[in-house]
Amino acid sequence: MTASPVIKAVTNFKQVSKTLEEFDVEEQPSSILEKRYPNIKVIQSGVKQLKSDEHKIFTEDGKEYVYEKLCLCAGAKPKLIFEGNPYVLGIRDTDSAQAFQKNLAQAERIVVVGNGGIALELVYEIQGCEVIWAIKDKAIGNTFFDAGAAEFLIPKLTAEERETPIECKRTKYTVEGSQEKERPTATSDKLGSALGPDWHEGLHLKGTKEFSHKVHIEMLCEVKNIHLQQEFIQLQRTSLTFPKEEKNVEPDQVLWPVYVELTNGKIYGCDFIVSATGVVPNVKPFLDGNNFAVGEDGGLKVDEHMHTSVPDVYAAGDICTAAWEPSPVWHQMRLWTQARQMGWYAAKCMAADTLGESIDMDFSFELFAHVTKFFNYKVVVLGKYNAQGLGSDHELMLRCTKGQEYVKAVMQNGRMVGAVLIGETDLEETFENLILNQMDLSAYGEDLLNPDIDIEDYFD
Repeated sequence: MTASPVIKAVTNFKQVSKTLEEFDVEEQPSSILEKRYPNIKVIQSGVKQLKSDEHKIFTEDGKEYVYEKLCLCAGAKPKLIFEGNPYVLGIRDTDSAQAFQKNLAQAERIVVVGNGGIALELVYEIQGCEVIWAIKDKAIGNTFFDAGAAEFLIPKLTAEERETPIECKRTKYTVEGSQEKERPTATSDKLGSALGPDWHEGLHLKGTKEFSHKVHIEMLCEVKNIHLQQEFIQLQRTSLTFPKEEKNVEPDQVLWPVYVELTNGKIYGCDFIVSATGVVPNVKPFLDGNNFAVGEDGGLKVDEHMHTSVPDVYAAGDICTAAWEPSPVWHQMRLWTQARQMGWYAAKCMAADTLGESIDMDFSFELFAHVTKFFNYKVVVLGKYNAQGLGSDHELMLRCTKGQEYVKAVMQNGRMVGAVLIGETDLEETFENLILNQMDLSAYGEDLLNPDIDIEDYFD
């Protein structure tokens, strides 16, 4: 059952190593699924209500369906900094990415708020438009890496010329036929599914100006207020021009459609604001009248068999919160890779339960592993790559070649528990093995990352 006319399909799946996988995400008409698997029937309708005590689902189009077992995979929706403001855009699905592209074509300056994957991609890809990037952390990309890795990437942000992107295997996103005819766009409460990892490919992200790149980062701040032009004039406050290195920031003479006031006291005018501050699980249609246990992050709690607290109801992907005791080097993160693994594993659990069989926890939950691309570098993160939850009881080993690679290993009691690899390091398999088998590496000391020693020979 899906509210969208298309389904997301995983294609070109490649198992890079034991736990690392690469794949493309394509939008396909749901009829393809029905043709390929005659036992599948796709119903295109939003869900209005779940009555779990009656084992029934009620859809927006007034129909009801009875289920034996149900899996909720309704994903998450963007956390917007201000709901209902026409100048604040969230980017999550194909529709919102296209709306963004249309607005950007007329823009001279935008403000981007947020510090996750989408914000990182955006500020790197946008050309011909001034970008003020407001982040609450002291370094960019806090979700994926530390200040050291951020320093390594920053030069790429200010480089005038973009190099040609690494060949991108993933597909472009369009909803079939959207170019030819105006299709009814999903209203804000009807969400398309999440964008895949290369969502900006094939979008023309260029503003009105001739220069290639202008990004100014405001760190350690959040948005305090958003003022429309009229309100701002009445406030009689001063907004700032785009900061230039050589001189002090000057008051801005231009009138902008909207103004952003930051918690550090600065005010910038802009054409619109992109809210890329993460997602919240999309649980609303299901909570009413059902006794779901909900996690602190707002997701439906699931046990090690992806089962919620409600009988015969399972959940997978962004909507759920992993409430089992996780492996010490795995944690949940709302990413495409985990959504795919959880969905696949939930299906196995539902089948096993129906047949009364027992099933072991899937191996993909042994180790957190994710491969992506930022600023045209390959980025691999493994285990507790930011020393999540380790307190001060850990040490870091670093190797960095400017403009080429950045290698970080997180060590605890002589054992590797996490790693960040940026660039073509070829270390992902070796490091994955070292984290999984928890071998004591104290004897190697600093040599562990010595580029002259071929560490793979030791540990393959």
